[in-house]
Amino acid sequence: MLSYRHAFHAGNHADVLKHFVLVQLIQYLQQKDTPFHFIDTHAGAGLYALDQGYAVKSGEFESGIARLWMRNDLPAPLADYVNVVKSINPGRNLRHYPGSPWIANTLLREQDRLRLFELHPADIKALSNNFRELEKEQTMPRGRGMRVKIERGDGFAALKALLPPPTRRALVLIDPPYEVKTDYRSVLDTLTDALKRFPTGTYAIWYPVLNRNESRQLPQRLKRLPGAQWLEVTLSVSEPVPDGFGLRSSGMFILNPPWTLLSMLKEVMPYLVSVLAQDTGATFALDAGESGALAEGKRR
Repeated sequence: MLSYRHAFHAGNHADVLKHFVLVQLIQYLQQKDTPFHFIDTHAGAGLYALDQGYAVKSGEFESGIARLWMRNDLPAPLADYVNVVKSINPGRNLRHYPGSPWIANTLLREQDRLRLFELHPADIKALSNNFRELEKEQTMPRGRGMRVKIERGDGFAALKALLPPPTRRALVLIDPPYEVKTDYRSVLDTLTDALKRFPTGTYAIWYPVLNRNESRQLPQRLKRLPGAQWLEVTLSVSEPVPDGFGLRSSGMFILNPPWTLLSMLKEVMPYLVSVLAQDTGATFALDAGESGALAEGKRR
């Protein structure tokens, strides 16, 4: 099935969590001069319009990035993420939202590498066109086009050929649409293989928190993968509704996370809950290693 289009959901609360964490992971890896690979297994279109098309129909960004847009009290880690979004929105109007490929391209250095995979025919075309236009505008540093590779294909399968990378440093983002149940199994199987090929890589997995067995079981199964430290953060913006429809909660699961990430999330997540909360059921949770739940908090 290839019916999922992320443009409907661009900039929503789940994107805020995913991309805020992604920025922190990239910045951590850049503390060393050694280059690294950023690999996105499900890249999407890369860039999304918020003032027309799918995003206007859904309006999900209004309860996500729009709530952070004009705030002047952002904690520094959230400000770093919002500043990336502002870099593609000259002026004060929020008109565009960057997907993970665009965020990575904005932040990566000359020596780093960007590898993008997308299977949806419309999205891979949009992704290629967006990067082509970026090169034409010469906003991409000289030579960056040679460092970015975009391929139409199954990111799960393609990852095998890229691990381990020549630099022995990589950040892999895995965030399939989960529109079919097999996506959950594919995530687990892909990471099992990836850790054998490249056990020291950093792997960031986004997943929806839904009232279905596959969704509930995925993080528990990821915690049992051998040989890697892990950190899990979930964000819920409201109480679940009886019919179970709608995405109200999502999580990021990081294998081999930066040692600084947990303490940063403990400080920032209460603020993020307070801003994105849709009712008093909004909350977050953090878990790491084998120590059990480390932090949780609701909207005050």
